[in-house]
Amino acid sequence: MSFINDWRVIILLCLTLGLAPFFPEPHLWGKIRWILGGAKGMAIMDWFDVLLHGFPYVLLLRKIVLSLLKK
Repeated sequence: MSFINDWRVIILLCLTLGLAPFFPEPHLWGKIRWILGGAKGMAIMDWFDVLLHGFPYVLLLRKIVLSLLKK
């Protein structure tokens, strides 16, 4: 479980899985825009994509909060 608390692994996950595919726009960014637009036509697979590509950012936010609370 130490890899979940490693800054390098979390940043690597955010830059790879979190942003893939990179062209024409990051996948997560397109899904977030779709959700903000009302999420019309989103299927279960699209919600799973949001969860999968967003999870590294959840880990990053968790790590930031834990490090701030530790101080």
